[in-house]
Amino acid sequence: MRKSILYKAPGKFEDTRFEKIHNVIFPNSNIASIKVAEEIAMLIRKKAAKNKTCVLGLATGSSPIKVYEELVRMHKEENLSFKNVITFNLDEYFPMQKEDMQSYHYFMHEHLFNHIDISSKNINIPNGTITNKDVKQYCIDYEIKIKNAGGLDFQLLGVGRTGHIGFNEPGSHRNSGTRSITLDHLTRVDAASSFLGIENVPKKAITMGVATVNKAKRIVLIAWGQHKSEIIKETIEGPISSQVPATYLQNHKNTTFVLDTEAGSELTRNKTPWLVGTCIWTDNLRNKAILWLCELINKSILRLTDKDYNDNGMSDLLALEGSAYDLNIKMFNKLQHSITGWPGGKPNADDSKRPERALPAKKRVLIFSPHPDDDVISMGGTFDRLVEQGHEVHVAYQTSGNIAVSDQEALKFAEICDTMNPNSETIKKIIYKLKNKEKNIDNTLDVRKLKGLIRRSESLAATRYLGLDDKNVHFLNLPFYETGTIKKGNLTSVDITIMTRLIDKIKPHQIYAAGDLADPHGTHKICLDAVFISLKKLKTKSYMKACWVWLYRGAWHEWETHEIDMAVPMSPDQVLKKRHAIFYHQSQKDGVMFQGDDSREFWIRVEDRNRLTAKKYNQLGLADYAAIEAFKRYYF
Repeated sequence: MRKSILYKAPGKFEDTRFEKIHNVIFPNSNIASIKVAEEIAMLIRKKAAKNKTCVLGLATGSSPIKVYEELVRMHKEENLSFKNVITFNLDEYFPMQKEDMQSYHYFMHEHLFNHIDISSKNINIPNGTITNKDVKQYCIDYEIKIKNAGGLDFQLLGVGRTGHIGFNEPGSHRNSGTRSITLDHLTRVDAASSFLGIENVPKKAITMGVATVNKAKRIVLIAWGQHKSEIIKETIEGPISSQVPATYLQNHKNTTFVLDTEAGSELTRNKTPWLVGTCIWTDNLRNKAILWLCELINKSILRLTDKDYNDNGMSDLLALEGSAYDLNIKMFNKLQHSITGWPGGKPNADDSKRPERALPAKKRVLIFSPHPDDDVISMGGTFDRLVEQGHEVHVAYQTSGNIAVSDQEALKFAEICDTMNPNSETIKKIIYKLKNKEKNIDNTLDVRKLKGLIRRSESLAATRYLGLDDKNVHFLNLPFYETGTIKKGNLTSVDITIMTRLIDKIKPHQIYAAGDLADPHGTHKICLDAVFISLKKLKTKSYMKACWVWLYRGAWHEWETHEIDMAVPMSPDQVLKKRHAIFYHQSQKDGVMFQGDDSREFWIRVEDRNRLTAKKYNQLGLADYAAIEAFKRYYF
């Protein structure tokens, strides 16, 4: 039986002087998850062929969901049986009722156990309902149960931003076993959205220990997304430290980190490969290296010298290009040509050195916004410019965004409606449901409808403020989002049909879409996938040949400077106008429900980000703007 490609194979992976843990990077998390699932399935079948049990250590969180989906698919379509499988979950919140939607017991059954043929007696998940006086003995018994099962054949892990594996927070000892632990504040912040507020997140958990995990015969840690890149770099390249418990895995002899491109982006061989060995100097890598050098030695582009390149691992690039002057001027011109105050193209101008075409002078523009505020948050200044410069601008809100409206906000509007129309039984029922809502009960359809209408009215107020006619505002309400819970459905043909019909109706010359995949609930990624799938389906249409696609990023991260193809500067007055447009989304101000890992309000963080982008351009030797919105062109 062949070995999984995740295993370290001679010639397939070469440790650098920086890396201390074997890792494999895939283009995206879907492909990576399938490979992990294939290895697990291979192990299960291998054990079954020998009439042996297969003992799996399992993880929760968003990272392994696709792995579990693939295992379920293999069970249903490829006869993968779990009858010989015993599972031990890493952790559970404490205290926590099994039926609570936030419990890992609920998570595991929803995503895996309810859909496969595993025996219930073979499922082991830490019990969040035991009493404080019993927890110590319970943890000892959990360790004994793992040992009696023969030990863990395979342990699946995720990693938290504190570097925790399981709930082994900073300070955990390498010899720690299963125990109760107090959760780090950052861990609780990351979980806050699932609990609808940090005040609802338990302060303790039961977790397998570092030593328990390290006894597994095989360990695979999975990590997806830009927000995991820093901790991945620290874990793989940094020293072993109790402050980053995941670094203890450096001592395990059969561990692989499975990453997507974003999660592996900060590793030295990816971020600065010229420091590792010989490079193939593509245009993109050259641009990245030059801007890195500017930041490293605090020089503008045109001030870099031959010595600067030679002293910082880039002598082969210098030899290839001939001189620092040649390198510098190419890079400076690229950045300078990315700057435009005409995002729809400048009429009657030479466009050979501009990011957008001059013709047609008046373009049809379609802005896709995953939630009903991403448009003004992420590209409000550009939106304003496009309208002011006379283009036919349309904005399409892909989802209703209803789950991001708090019950208190919805109640406020419902009570206003009741005052205006005291005879409405529907409104009275909504008020009653909101006032008497039990914990972990999903919003009913009428409550979700009210919350969706709140966000719709805010969107219309913002787009009117920017001068857009209501007829050019489209609320798609894609069905994948309408689950009433944080967990979303998968894209279906219905979602894609809604998208393609709108594109086909407008026949745009420009499409703007959110390319920020750091959204904590994955809605941005699903919405971007919907855009890409729709573009692929419509690619043969004649009007699509004249359609350019620009990706903006949301309130989470910005494009790296070398990735930017169009930079739209904003004056101080435009920054203020953008802020006011964001303020129309009042339900998302003052303690928004899904804040992510940044405590600042969205308007503050995006202004800081736009100012930082402008500052970077200025430090590289270009004009000093108040703020810049950045875009990357997508070729389809």
